[in-house]
Amino acid sequence: MTGADPAVLDALRWVDLTGVLGNAILGGVIARTARLDAVGFVVLAIISGFGGGIIRDTLLQDGPPVALTDTAYIVTALIGAAIAFHVPVEGRTWNRVWPWIDALALGCWAGAGALKTLEAGLDWLPAIILGTVTAVGGGMVRDVIMRQVPSVLGKSPLYATCAAMAAGVMVIAESLGYASLGLLLATVVGASLTLLARWRNWMLPLEADWSALRRDGERRAHSVTRLRRKRKRD
Repeated sequence: MTGADPAVLDALRWVDLTGVLGNAILGGVIARTARLDAVGFVVLAIISGFGGGIIRDTLLQDGPPVALTDTAYIVTALIGAAIAFHVPVEGRTWNRVWPWIDALALGCWAGAGALKTLEAGLDWLPAIILGTVTAVGGGMVRDVIMRQVPSVLGKSPLYATCAAMAAGVMVIAESLGYASLGLLLATVVGASLTLLARWRNWMLPLEADWSALRRDGERRAHSVTRLRRKRKRD
């Protein structure tokens, strides 16, 4: 990412790797719940840790995925798998720490994904889409492999929406010439919105219940008709 300050990129790389570790451990926790073997732990850890980045880089066709050129990513994911395999990661401490790691990773990944897309020469809309894919793609693929409807698609607090907004912040900042600041702001905005959505249990509507609206309209119309008839009798 040539548009950002090297010091900022270095700091965000550590946030990125922290997110990889946390998500890799989460993949291992899911593998433990499903009673998978060691290979299952490794596969779910890698997919959860940086699957979205691999999807983004493959779609961009702008060189090999960074997760394959930077050995630290694979090593971090394997460490996460080993931790989950040997240590039953659960309980109050994990439940408190994990949301913060996940939220920071989401903001960081969304911003970095959007910036990398812009620097590949694509426009703002693909940047927001691929920034979102970077943040949520790994979890979606993991859920599909486990034969589950991806949680990001509904019945859970806002996640993809937070990633899209973080990516949007990155796009705006980059267009104004503040790529480094944009990476920081995207991380903060994405993380803050994700934590707030968890705390407030904000979710998108599952469907537009037009039948309920129609029934309500019919009841109101019926009430108005009865009121008019009563007035005429009076």
